[in-house]
Amino acid sequence: MDNIILRVNNLRKNYGKIEALKGVSFEVKKGEIFALIGPNGAGKTTTLRIVATLLTPTDGSVEFMGFDLRKNPDKIRQGITYLPEEAGAYKNLTGLDYLKFMANFYAEKPQDVDMYIERAIKIVGFKDRLKDKVGTYSKGMTRKLLLARALMTKPKLAILDEPTSGLDVINSLEIREVIREFVKEGVSVLLSSHNMLEIDFLSDRVAIINNGQILEIGEPKALKDKYSADNLEEVFRRLVQ
Repeated sequence: MDNIILRVNNLRKNYGKIEALKGVSFEVKKGEIFALIGPNGAGKTTTLRIVATLLTPTDGSVEFMGFDLRKNPDKIRQGITYLPEEAGAYKNLTGLDYLKFMANFYAEKPQDVDMYIERAIKIVGFKDRLKDKVGTYSKGMTRKLLLARALMTKPKLAILDEPTSGLDVINSLEIREVIREFVKEGVSVLLSSHNMLEIDFLSDRVAIINNGQILEIGEPKALKDKYSADNLEEVFRRLVQ
């Protein structure tokens, strides 16, 4: 049985004369956390947006659960969720109303709505504030609310762009714990981050990307052993040098 849920092959994206992606290839296995790591501008977000069907590649292919990105984008959208780094929630809605709105948007059957909301409430972890407007939430609370929106449907693949960007240590830890719990329940995760130390602890495998090209792919420990490095930041520095 095929253990690969996502195949990205020779992905290229041009913006005029600028090559944002220069032949990116990788695979994501079922039930794993796969991370694209690298500096800002490396091509991480462009890759995620293409996989999420928001951008059209210049060349290359994306296959998700046997469906081709170009031929079956709707089929792909049914099995994924995408949380952008710059995502926001409706500030004039309460947290609970926002979750209800999103649950009704995603649900195929009426009975799914309550299940999604119940799952989302467990993710956010601040039930006492859900009747307050989102505009009163801290950045950490808002990010948890958005993560709950992305995971409430228990997608086949959750695409998370810088999921802990700008958060303090406690909120970052809590979000990482939520992600890991959902992976245990069968959700695969494709995420991006420039925080290589954090990804070292979170991911099963990583792809180090720079200037639109993947330099290396592997398990964090294996990469550190290969390059005699203490962390992934050192691996990256040795690769680019």
